[in-house]
Amino acid sequence: MKLRLFNCVRVNLNRRGFYSCFALLLALLCGQTLASKPAQQPGQKIEEGKFRLHKFEQPIGEETYEIDRDGDSQVLHDTFEFTDRGSKVPLTATIQLQADLTPQKFEVKGRNSRLSTIDASAEINNRTATVRINNETKQVTVPDKFFVLDGYAPIAAQMMMLRYADQHKVQGSLKTFPSGEVNIEYRGEDKITVGGKQVSLKRYLLSGIIWGRESIWMDNNKQLVAAVTVDAEFDHFEAIREGYEEALPVFVSKAADDGMALLSALAKKISPSQKTNVAIVGGTLIDGTGNAPIENATVLIKDGRIVAAGSAAKITIPKDALIVDAKGKTILPGLWEMHAHFEQVEWGPIYLATGVTTARDVGNEFEFITAARDAINAGRGTGPRLLLAGIVDGISPTALGVIRADDPDQARAVVKRYKDAGFQQIKIYSSVKPEIVKVIAEEAHRQGMTVTGHVPNGMNAIQFVEAGADQINHVQYIRPIMLPKPVQGGPRPTLNLDSPEAKNAIQFLKDHGTVLDDTLVIFELFGHSTDVAVSSFEPGILKVAAELAEPLNNSGVPPAQAANIQVVFNDYLSIVGALHRAGVPIVAGTDQTVPGYSVYREIELYVKAGFTPMEAIQAATIVPARVMKLDKELGTVEVGKKADVIIVDGNPLQSISDIRKVKTVVKDGRVFDCAGLWQSVGFKP
Repeated sequence: MKLRLFNCVRVNLNRRGFYSCFALLLALLCGQTLASKPAQQPGQKIEEGKFRLHKFEQPIGEETYEIDRDGDSQVLHDTFEFTDRGSKVPLTATIQLQADLTPQKFEVKGRNSRLSTIDASAEINNRTATVRINNETKQVTVPDKFFVLDGYAPIAAQMMMLRYADQHKVQGSLKTFPSGEVNIEYRGEDKITVGGKQVSLKRYLLSGIIWGRESIWMDNNKQLVAAVTVDAEFDHFEAIREGYEEALPVFVSKAADDGMALLSALAKKISPSQKTNVAIVGGTLIDGTGNAPIENATVLIKDGRIVAAGSAAKITIPKDALIVDAKGKTILPGLWEMHAHFEQVEWGPIYLATGVTTARDVGNEFEFITAARDAINAGRGTGPRLLLAGIVDGISPTALGVIRADDPDQARAVVKRYKDAGFQQIKIYSSVKPEIVKVIAEEAHRQGMTVTGHVPNGMNAIQFVEAGADQINHVQYIRPIMLPKPVQGGPRPTLNLDSPEAKNAIQFLKDHGTVLDDTLVIFELFGHSTDVAVSSFEPGILKVAAELAEPLNNSGVPPAQAANIQVVFNDYLSIVGALHRAGVPIVAGTDQTVPGYSVYREIELYVKAGFTPMEAIQAATIVPARVMKLDKELGTVEVGKKADVIIVDGNPLQSISDIRKVKTVVKDGRVFDCAGLWQSVGFKP
């Protein structure tokens, strides 16, 4: 997404928000140099290849590799470069291998995202590896079987690893250097049609390279054909061998199906088949309606629906019911995440473990998100109920994805495509032209859909709503319409909620019924001072998978900048509180900062902004259910509704942070232990 933290500063930020938006600016100011292509030694060329690199299925660059023979060794030289929303991301890599593909030397240097660098090497001498990551060097003993790589790029390194694994009969875990351990799982063969001909490809699932799993396809010549993964910003990323580009949507869809199938098998171990009747007993029921809590309550579930909810004294439990003991705990409605980007199948267990039973995805790859949604709906996947907002952007150097609308006909066609695929909303992105926003909104409304999104370049929030937007993503777009106009030569305008501009903006949004998913958590994470530990305000970071810990802990801004940014963040808190008091619907959304845990933090921030604990909980339950017109089915624990329920070890009405203690989640009547869900994706329970 694009964050505007100050009126005078614009910076591009990874939409999912795992890195500090200021890191790139600092790198540029420091004059950081990038690696040039290493000089190749003369030798006999034995193989060469090219991959087209994609982000959200949009072609953004290329990777080329060459394998030369050097005596008894093979040497891979690789050049990898793409341009992501105007920023160059180049790196080079060299791998020297023995005749049997056992690694001898490895080096990678450059950038692996817009906002992060990579500089690592490994050199193996007998059973000792000298490994270096940035300026830190150490020696480690190597096992009998191992390989060398550092992250998802370059893709050719993964190809060589799979060749090594095939030659050395490696199944399962393989130690890698400079660090890490990769698990290799063969998943079968796929028939892919390319150029009118059917090709048989072997499919593998790899884990340990990035957080989660990635899908790789190899041909019969042991050449890597396709990789569906995520980049160092944890955004969708694909590499396709030259000549196979037309099959990209097929690879993306199959990757989603395969990942979902694997997680579904894991989920069956966590939540095996259970009886039709489920009785949650002994807890305090906060049903989400605003009614007073009911102590010693029973919630009775049958066939995925709530058939009774209230005092235990008034409810008879069937003899065959599965009993879930909630004594000393609190029973609440399942939570909603209204700003998700479900870009990996691992988000499914993460959300359920958090207590999120319904998530709105606001921008994704068409093939991936529809496959994920359909797998979950059919019981072939594990995750929350997915509601979809289809993203559309305009044509510009900073555009995102491949679905664009630059004229009225394209706008109407995009809306129809999403409507036909079962999407509930359209999400406008930043490069859509103002005149096209109106066309998209009119067509979406005609089709019974609503419109959300970023306020596009060239518009403000009021103009966006006047053009037909029903909802707005991110509070950053609200602050500018509340500030007085700057006076030339005068001080920078400051927020005053009693000013005419602020009052007019609040009244305008209320009168239009505009919904805001504010994503306060993303601004807090990126705006905090680097001398303040993330764990001090987001303790969930101590439990994330190892692959996520470093980038999350490296977020923030230098202390000298943090004070000014904190002023803006405090404004955002005040704005959200003022809008809520005025009756503007606020729905909990995170834009995926610290996976899962940021939902809890968003709810805590609402209380900090002036919500009561009940109102904060409702912003993540019944309010989004009403906004999405599903309040007759979801959002509260009431008879007749779908059985989406969580059990919390504590009472969030007394201490809102108890919302973090979700122990059991029930979705559509199926009971999950949260600890098992966390562990299934590499998190600590």
